[in-house]
Amino acid sequence: METPILSKYEMARLIGARSLQLSFGAPPLLEVSGETTCMKIAQKEFDAGIIPLVVLR
Repeated sequence: METPILSKYEMARLIGARSLQLSFGAPPLLEVSGETTCMKIAQKEFDAGIIPLVVLR
């Protein structure tokens, strides 16, 4: 199955939603070392393809 291409707005929405989850205490899905922001962690998760959110069209 092909991975759908996301628009820049969908990407921003996913990263923003995951960042909000992290800021409320959700555990990160990647190893986090050093001082990082919730936004950077969410971006790394998105880039790795393990962000636990789905876009419904």
